Amino acid sequence: MNEEESWQYLVDLDERLLRGGVMLSEWTVFLIKEADGALVNGAQLASIFAGLAGVESHLRSESCMRRKRLVDVIEESGFEEDLKAELQGLRRFRNEWVHVADPSGDQSPLAAPQRHEREIEDMAWRCTVALRRDCYASPCI
Repeated sequence: MNEEESWQYLVDLDERLLRGGVMLSEWTVFLIKEADGALVNGAQLASIFAGLAGVESHLRSESCMRRKRLVDVIEESGFEEDLKAELQGLRRFRNEWVHVADPSGDQSPLAAPQRHEREIEDMAWRCTVALRRDCYASPCI
């Protein structure tokens, strides 16, 4: 997708998933904007990082789970099981890139960069949908 098509996809996604209105913290709104901008401009890993930070910000603002780990906050949310599973999968994927166990073991990115790029792009688009499902789960009607 080009930049214009990507922005249109995000608008269409909002129109499809948002029923009513939502109240979001300014942190969450800022992180959504960062995730969207990164995605549209080809910075997919940055989009995933900002998107999951948006999920975490939103979940923490909606609950009293300020000191719990993201894995626990997701599990204790009232989300449908498929959304919980998606968020946990995205979190694990993010952790593989954020918490690299052996940075010198870089054979995989060198041997198959296109595979990693496709996987990251797919995960970024999935994260965009999951972020909105999270934020729009309890609309104000």
